[in-house]
Amino acid sequence: MPDIQFHTQRLQSLRTARGNFDNQWEEAAARLIPAHVSTFQSNGYNSTFNQGRKNTEQIYDATAALALHRFGSVMESLATPQGQNWHRLTPENDELRKSRNVKLFMDKVNRLLFKHRYRPKANFVGQIQKVYSSYGAYGNGCIFTDELGGGQKGLRYKNLHLGETYFAENHQGIIDTMYRCFKLKPKQLVSQFGDAVPKEIADEIKNAQKAETDYEVVHAVYPREDYDNRRVDGKGMPFASLYFLTKTKTELQEGGYQSFPTSLARYAQYANEVYGRGPAQLVLPAIKVLNEEKKTVIKQGHRVVDPVLLAHDDGLVGSFSLRNGAINAGGVNAQGRPLVHTLPTGNIAVGKDLMDDERSVINDAFLITLFQILTENPQMTATEVLERTREKGMLIAPTAGRLQAEFLGPMIEREIDLLERQGLLPEIPGELIESGGGFVVEYDSPMSRMARAENASGFMRSLDMAVEFFNVTQNPEPLDWFNFDEAMPAIQDINGAPTEWTNTADTVKKIREKRSEDAQQQQLLEAAPAMAGLAKTAADLGQGNE
Repeated sequence: MPDIQFHTQRLQSLRTARGNFDNQWEEAAARLIPAHVSTFQSNGYNSTFNQGRKNTEQIYDATAALALHRFGSVMESLATPQGQNWHRLTPENDELRKSRNVKLFMDKVNRLLFKHRYRPKANFVGQIQKVYSSYGAYGNGCIFTDELGGGQKGLRYKNLHLGETYFAENHQGIIDTMYRCFKLKPKQLVSQFGDAVPKEIADEIKNAQKAETDYEVVHAVYPREDYDNRRVDGKGMPFASLYFLTKTKTELQEGGYQSFPTSLARYAQYANEVYGRGPAQLVLPAIKVLNEEKKTVIKQGHRVVDPVLLAHDDGLVGSFSLRNGAINAGGVNAQGRPLVHTLPTGNIAVGKDLMDDERSVINDAFLITLFQILTENPQMTATEVLERTREKGMLIAPTAGRLQAEFLGPMIEREIDLLERQGLLPEIPGELIESGGGFVVEYDSPMSRMARAENASGFMRSLDMAVEFFNVTQNPEPLDWFNFDEAMPAIQDINGAPTEWTNTADTVKKIREKRSEDAQQQQLLEAAPAMAGLAKTAADLGQGNE
């Protein structure tokens, strides 16, 4: 029997340890995602949280919120672009990469992954967008991957809100424990857990006043200590799954998982911290300063547009009308000098400059300025484009590496495990089974190609130097060092050129043979007049000798 008291105390310990993060995430939510205000509480869900509440009291400038929205779009298009196979599978054993049967099997599995992942019922696209939004705002984004259920085969995905989910690491720094706290009403409890729900709570369904009462449920997933792989029930799985009610300490359901069901993406993780810090945490001071500056500039702008009037107290100016077309007697003296002036408002343009400085910092943190290069300078040469891509790849490489290693990789392994358990995978080749069945995920997304752009950029820089040497000396020997037949396919792959748009090696060979034949024919045509002249001369000489 699971020790519910132990898990209750451990959950409380995880909540207490995360208190500082919760405070930071609350501040970020108030300025980036108002709907999440009051959902980060170290003592659990805030009982005063109301759906649909506006919560925009602290937002005066929308720069950070818009930057977050664009950040999510950028991350999705770079890491998991829709309509593109952004990864492929290869056997872990290098020798098996030459096996046609193994390659065909890996291709089939890869196609199945994308087929089930992007089915409408799986809801991957909608949930991954929420993950990237949380990734930018809080530095952490988590997705739960499970079987489709309901008697149907397939995959389903759910983004877990960070405010209700707590994690713990093993000794290697890998997430292996999750506590998720959520609320259900009596009818929902009975629908999901049936007779395991205490009778006094189940009976509340019939009570109009208590039927809408929320009860906190905890879902705990952790490594199983009594794991026995010979069993077919939950204890035969490496990870235990436990649902219980916090109010009554009642066990609702116990089971298990063959693989850890939740993948956590952490933007930047620092020593001795379980959770990551995101762009919003890195520039939270700038976000707060920008909102205060905007508030001040708005006040100042009101004074400029609707100025405060200053008048001399000489009894001449009485009630003063600002109505259109109004005539205010006594507003000027006999010499025509105004007796009413506006209150000086200072230089409002300085406020705009200060806000632009903060906006620049925020957009940099959310990678917005990183992807405006081609828009700002569309006339760049191919070498300049590659160089800029290399620079972007260097800046985004740490983010890409962490995202792939601890988020996408475990998610893909979980997906394959689920498809295999549902009998949806093709038959595994015997040679792959003998080698242990290991596989490697090779990413083919724009993000991974950016990280590989250094090779293409280095090639182009070297080629530019060789061409410059040739232009100066007319010596073509430096160009002999470049293997264009090997380089061009690799550069096309790095730049993301579709395979269908490029020629195969056989087609290139035929094009070159045709070009060589055409060149020979052209030479013959050009030489024909001279050959004819020689033939005529030879004929004339022959006749003369006769």
